[in-house]
Amino acid sequence: MNAPSTFKSAISEQEFSEKEKVAGRTIRTAIYTLIKEDHPDFDVNQFIAESELNVYREKYISKFLQSEVGELNDLHKNVIHSLNEDKSFVSKVEDEVDNRTFGQVVADKVASFGGSWTFIISFFVFITIWIGSNVFILMNKGFDPYPFILLNLILSCIAALQAPVIMMSQNRQEEKDRERAKKDYMINLKSELEIRMLDEKLDHLIMHQQQELIEIQKVQIEMMNDILERINSK
Repeated sequence: MNAPSTFKSAISEQEFSEKEKVAGRTIRTAIYTLIKEDHPDFDVNQFIAESELNVYREKYISKFLQSEVGELNDLHKNVIHSLNEDKSFVSKVEDEVDNRTFGQVVADKVASFGGSWTFIISFFVFITIWIGSNVFILMNKGFDPYPFILLNLILSCIAALQAPVIMMSQNRQEEKDRERAKKDYMINLKSELEIRMLDEKLDHLIMHQQQELIEIQKVQIEMMNDILERINSK
């Protein structure tokens, strides 16, 4: 069997498979400029490998983000790292485990129960039974006669405890919303960058196919000329 054909990269002088061969003329101008900065001798008639081109694509993306938003923060670095790993942010969000503390779990349950019709109806039934038992059954001479001082104390204590617990749950929910907004931004940013890279790859494929078609046409023309020469020589 014949050994797989290879070519030598113009920028690294290393051997690569022909499948990774990329002509300089098919590279986007912005990325070609970056390559020229590191390798001034590189021109459009030379070739580099697809893996080397991807390195400069990532470098172009980093420079694009820096020009748009200034200093790269951890969020944008995570986006570039995700592009390298080719892993979806959506799967990362779904894989996250519940890391709430016991107090946060209790606060969420109290807030969920305190804002439900179950709490309102059960509390209304409790107050009705309390007032009814003291006024009608015990003839207002029971453990908490009118004006129900003990009941007011209990309601005040419940309100004083319930309010900060609900605020704790709301603060944690705001933190979750901020994290969700950050992840939505990263997903949208990654989608934009992947579309840019896909556009570059499509341009490369189109240019590569055009070159192949031109070569095929040249071969066909040469064959036609040979046939015409044979016909004329007879």
